[in-house]
Amino acid sequence: MAMVRNTGRPGYLQIADDLRVQIQGGSLAPGTPLPSTAQLAEQYDASLSVVKMAVGILRNEGLVIGQQGKGVFVRDADERPAGDEQADLAELRATVRDLSVRLAKVEEQLATSTSRRPGRSSQ
Repeated sequence: MAMVRNTGRPGYLQIADDLRVQIQGGSLAPGTPLPSTAQLAEQYDASLSVVKMAVGILRNEGLVIGQQGKGVFVRDADERPAGDEQADLAELRATVRDLSVRLAKVEEQLATSTSRRPGRSSQ
């Protein structure tokens, strides 16, 4: 069972990376459906929203395609759009946003922990 690890890389990116490797390696062959969102959530021990974000990234990259009422399928390599800069840019922006939020929290924790020490001047 693949698990999302606490590496600092967002879970949805880890799941997208893992599925991408399976698609590019051929263990998820063109035309085959991805497991359902619920199955993937269980497989990766992640929330449904995290799994949906991961699949969304693969959709943007053109690796998979959704078919209404049927599921999400692996696309044939020759049907995939060549280098999708928009998807890469969107992923980078999301990662930067995520890191900014986390950095702000860390800075806030540092500020409150250093200001609580008695007998220290702030010079």
